[in-house]
Amino acid sequence: MTQQGAVLQGYNNELVKCIEDLWMQKEELNKQILQAEEEKNKLQHEIQVLSEQLECVCENLAQKVASRNELDKILAETEAAYMKILDSSRTLLNVLKKEVGSLKHSPDLKTN
Repeated sequence: MTQQGAVLQGYNNELVKCIEDLWMQKEELNKQILQAEEEKNKLQHEIQVLSEQLECVCENLAQKVASRNELDKILAETEAAYMKILDSSRTLLNVLKKEVGSLKHSPDLKTN
């Protein structure tokens, strides 16, 4: 019977060692879980910060695009008006040249 007791004691010692090993594995896994949760929280915070920055950049970009579109419209209208002015100036110059040309041939303007 003593031999069976010794065998039983050996099994018990092995069982206790296995249980202790499992507890150590659990503690190590808990440490890893805490580190992963901290990393996850850190990344979520960074994502939130980056999302807010992205929102600001998108709003700023939209305002700049709207301003550029308005400038494009103003430039197109201004260039069209300027072309009309040039056309009118050319027409006025042609009319003026004709008038001056016809005045030169007028007998009243000839000098002695």
